[in-house]
Amino acid sequence: MQPTVAIILVNWNSFDVTNDCIISLKEIQYAAHTIVMVDNGSTDGSGKQLKQIHPEIVLIESATNQGFTGGNNLGFEYSIQQGFDYSLLLNNDTFVEPDFLNHLVNYMEAHPKVGIVQPRIHFNHDRSLLWNGGSYYSKWLGFLYTKGFNRKPSEKYLQFKEVDWITGCAFLTKNSILRKTGLLAPNMFIYSEDVDLSFRIKTLGYQLMYHPHSVIYHIAGMSNKSKTKGKEGFVNPIVHYLNQRNRIWLLKKYTPWYCVPTATLCNIFYISLIMGYFAVRRRFTKLKAVISAVKDGLSGHIAPAIGEFSEKK
Repeated sequence: MQPTVAIILVNWNSFDVTNDCIISLKEIQYAAHTIVMVDNGSTDGSGKQLKQIHPEIVLIESATNQGFTGGNNLGFEYSIQQGFDYSLLLNNDTFVEPDFLNHLVNYMEAHPKVGIVQPRIHFNHDRSLLWNGGSYYSKWLGFLYTKGFNRKPSEKYLQFKEVDWITGCAFLTKNSILRKTGLLAPNMFIYSEDVDLSFRIKTLGYQLMYHPHSVIYHIAGMSNKSKTKGKEGFVNPIVHYLNQRNRIWLLKKYTPWYCVPTATLCNIFYISLIMGYFAVRRRFTKLKAVISAVKDGLSGHIAPAIGEFSEKK
C-alpha cells in the first residue's frame, strides 16, 4: 500500500487561485492522497464555494485569519490526528506536474535519513525560469538566500542536493517528524517560519533535500502585493514588519556565538539601508514598520507550536 499523504492548502479570499490549484492536483498520479483545504477566515465565501465545487476535499474552516503559520497548522493537526503518514504543505498559488508527488514520496521512503524534501519550483508566468533551485543560509553574514532565481535551470539545478532550509511554498515531511519538532511557530504569522521548521528538523539529525525531478510552478507574490500602487508602493508595510522582525528572531535563535559579530554588523548595515531608502522615498509608514520590527525582534522570540500531537524530547 502507498503511504498516505495529506495535501494542505490554505485559502484566504482566493477562489480563482485556489480553484486552479485544486484542478491541477486532480491530475496527479499518486493515488493515496487527500486534499485538506483550510479556509483561513475568508470573508468572500470562497471556502464553502470551493467545497461545493470539489466535494471530495476536506474543508477546515477557521473563523479568523490565523496567518500562513496558523492556517497550515490546522491542516497539520488534522493530518496527524487522522493518521496520515505524510503532510505536504503546498501554496495555493501553484500548479503541479502529475508525477511531482510520486517523486517526493518515493524519495522519502527510500532515504530514511531525509526529514523533509522540496520540489524544483519554477515561475508560472514563464515556466522555463526557476523560482527556487535550493535554499541556503550564510551563518557568518546572517543571510538567507536561494539559488537559481529567475534563471533557466542549468545542470547543477537538475541534481539532487542537500540544502540548508526548505521553502514553505512546497515541502513533504513525515508526520512522525512533526510530532517531534512541533508545528510552525504561530507567532511568526508568515515569513521565515519555513526556515525555523527546517532548522528544527535538521537539529534532529535529518537531511533537508532538494528534488530536481519533482516539478511545480508558482505564481509568487500573491500574499504580499496589492494590484495598485499607493503612496507606500505596492507592498503593504506589514510585510516589511513581519519580514524584518522574523529575521531578527531567527538570528537570535540560530546564529552560532562565533558568528554573532559579523552577522550583527551585516544586518545592522542591511536594515539601515532599508530604513534610509524608505526615508528618502518618504515612505514613512514603512519606515515606522521597520523600526517597530527591530524593537519587537530584539524583545521577542520564536514560539513553536507544541500541541497535543507533539512528543516531548
